[in-house]
Amino acid sequence: MSGRQGGKLKPLKAPKKEKKEEDDEDVARKAKAKADADALKAAKDKALKGGAPGGGIKKSAGRK
Repeated sequence: MSGRQGGKLKPLKAPKKEKKEEDDEDVARKAKAKADADALKAAKDKALKGGAPGGGIKKSAGRK
């Protein structure tokens, strides 16, 4: 009876990724993507907050 038989095996560790240096094109691409994401988020927030002022059309319940 050995102590480590059966059960789950530990997954192998992936090698660490090397950090590559970013050039001007990468920096510009990331900045543009961030600006686009911010603009999209602002548009979504505005659309959710928007709507008819005053709650829209109110229906009267039997009033004449």
